[in-house]
Amino acid sequence: MTGDEQQAITIEQLAWDSDGLIPGIVQDARTGEVRMLGYLNGESLDLTIQTGIVHFYSRSRQRIWKKGETSGNVLRLIDARPDCDGDTLLLRVVPAGPTCHTGEDSCFFSQPLAQTDEQVDGPLIISRIAQVVDERHAERPKGSYTTYLFEQGVDKIGKKIGEEAAEVIIASKNDDPEALAGEAADLLYHLLVMLRARDLPLDMVWNVLETRHAGKQAR
Repeated sequence: MTGDEQQAITIEQLAWDSDGLIPGIVQDARTGEVRMLGYLNGESLDLTIQTGIVHFYSRSRQRIWKKGETSGNVLRLIDARPDCDGDTLLLRVVPAGPTCHTGEDSCFFSQPLAQTDEQVDGPLIISRIAQVVDERHAERPKGSYTTYLFEQGVDKIGKKIGEEAAEVIIASKNDDPEALAGEAADLLYHLLVMLRARDLPLDMVWNVLETRHAGKQAR
């Protein structure tokens, strides 16, 4: 199936199972984190598209339900796209709060059954740290270094960014991979603190990077 054919798939052309259902994988559009998996029928998909809020079909209760109808933690739809075979949907969303009924952000919070030495999901880790920085900014717990930086203000945070950038340069010239990784992590953390101090959403940075990447691809 070509890209043009994939884009032309309609709801009626989706590969619904024998019960008229299709699985929907919910992904946080901001972080890339997979939040949950649910099932949709034609009516719940229509409602999802019409309202912009994700609706599922409960196989156990045999009815349509709006995710977050009790908790208020709705999933605001960004887009819904079928996979190459049209038998699964990817629902990219902006969550209004935790998605799992346990209170966790994602239903996939358990320890892995198996794990390799592959690279971790960098953007997801950065988004999680940014969330902690946001919490420190709002709550200002005593004894927190992040609280200290916010209380000292932009000048102090900027000074730390300069110091950490210098440490990155030194570590790179010393050909010390572990030290370079540590200093780079410190620099990223202080950048996140500065963004929060200036009320600049991390999404704006992602959007700039995406725009630049798209422009590069076009060239």
